[in-house]
Amino acid sequence: MSARADHDVVPFNSIRRRTAAHMVRSKAVSPHTLCSIEVDYVEVDRVRKAAKLTYLPFVAKAVATALREFPHVNASVADDALLVRRRVNLGIAVNLDAGGLVVPVVHDADTLSVTGIAERISDIAARARGKKLTPDDVEDGTFTITNPGPFGTLLSAPIINQPQVAILATDGVKKRPVVLDVPGTEDVITVRPVGNLALSFDHRAFDGAYAAGFINRVKHIVETTDWTAQL
Repeated sequence: MSARADHDVVPFNSIRRRTAAHMVRSKAVSPHTLCSIEVDYVEVDRVRKAAKLTYLPFVAKAVATALREFPHVNASVADDALLVRRRVNLGIAVNLDAGGLVVPVVHDADTLSVTGIAERISDIAARARGKKLTPDDVEDGTFTITNPGPFGTLLSAPIINQPQVAILATDGVKKRPVVLDVPGTEDVITVRPVGNLALSFDHRAFDGAYAAGFINRVKHIVETTDWTAQL
């Protein structure tokens, strides 16, 4: 860092330069569109604290399951065709503080349990921050999740990780009053842990209805799964 009058000059490190170039290219190549949905995490909360897990592996498991049902989200664009990937390899964005951002990959995430995904995320995140990732750790990602939620974000609009066609942001979970529609009774107001999921997608690959269907499916899986059985 060097001082210049009323400002400081902070040169980009190599990761920051690569990230900047990658993001500029992504915005230039892909017509970005944002779709978001509110999610009730009460079923996740019933098990995650006892299992000493964050919300992220539960969302990752739901995403991996939903990608099998919405395969065009698990794809990339090549010329005038969509390349639909057969494997579900989830990239997990890892913050290196001022050092930049890397996206190691949980390969075949759809074959793992919630606990298995959590262990993989913990491992690759630790090795990313320790600069111990191998080339295989960052290759062949098919869909990316970024997790600003621990910072209390409300709604994020992430940039797609090329050559993928979509990226999901998990925003902050907070207890809020919600209205429950209980059949046969009047509406009930209660307090639930609620947060937003936001999907940035490449409009060349699919349209808004498909994106909305996918993110609604993720929501449904998060809210209705018996997570005890999924650990």
